[in-house]
Amino acid sequence: MHPSVSGVTDGSIFTKSSSMVTATVEYSHQKRSPVLAVFIGVTAALIFGSADFAGGMAAKRISAVRVTAIGGLSGLVILLLAFPLFPSVWSTKAVLLGGVTGITGAFAVVLLYACLAIGPMSILSPLTAVISAMVPVLAGVVRGEHRGGLGYVAIVVAFVAVVLVGFVPEKGAVRPSLRALAMAVGAGALIGAFLILIDLTPRDSGLVPLVMSRTVNAIVMFSAIGIGAVLARRRGTTPRAVGGWKPGLVLAIVAGVIDAIANALLLFGLRQGELTIQSVLTALYPAGTILLAAIVLRERIAPIQIVGLVLALVAAALLAVG
Repeated sequence: MHPSVSGVTDGSIFTKSSSMVTATVEYSHQKRSPVLAVFIGVTAALIFGSADFAGGMAAKRISAVRVTAIGGLSGLVILLLAFPLFPSVWSTKAVLLGGVTGITGAFAVVLLYACLAIGPMSILSPLTAVISAMVPVLAGVVRGEHRGGLGYVAIVVAFVAVVLVGFVPEKGAVRPSLRALAMAVGAGALIGAFLILIDLTPRDSGLVPLVMSRTVNAIVMFSAIGIGAVLARRRGTTPRAVGGWKPGLVLAIVAGVIDAIANALLLFGLRQGELTIQSVLTALYPAGTILLAAIVLRERIAPIQIVGLVLALVAAALLAVG
């Protein structure tokens, strides 16, 4: 044994190494970048909007419930493939919170599609987005998240942007029914609850919460499909989706994969910034849908939506510096 090494015991080496690892982990957990968080939030919102676009196209071919179920399964597959690439620690808290988000996410989608089917979309869509941001913002305030004056101005601007971006002009739009309003508020609240619960997951859990969320989500949705089929047979009625699964299968798979990527970005963004920032920026998801609809379907973007997109950029910039 070398003289210079013989004077150092194995225990002291282990202690020093453990201290260095602990310090590194604590430093990485404390090191947060608001600018990076804002960038991730905006990117995630656009990707969420892209997933909604693909899911909406698929829902025109097969039922929305089937689209959600297929998307949950395809999203789970992509998360499992990516799982080895990200350090993830399994824990009871991560598993339970992830599972609960799977349930809240499933019910949120059901309520969202139901209220939009009743209409009018021009009121219910932005209402859902605003509620989905307000719930986490209030939770962040209760938890002690504080921002400077410029930050609060940015949040107000972002809320205005959410309403304008999500506003779809409809000729002869009628006042929404109490039932539709209740569904929209419920959908927004459940989306907000999803954001809060995901933010509460352990920082070292990696993709564990999302894997559990997708697993539970897929189980819930496929169970709903099975129960619906059984009830339809007993009543002697024909299922709504007569064309089967094939017409919208590919689009539903794509939507699920894109949505899973957006959720992973959202989770990473929450690790970098505050819940308030991510929830407000994520609520801008209609922007991605609008832009894709304009590019792919040649749909016209209303002037009020353009104003909303500009305000969204302004809000993102203010959040980055505020």
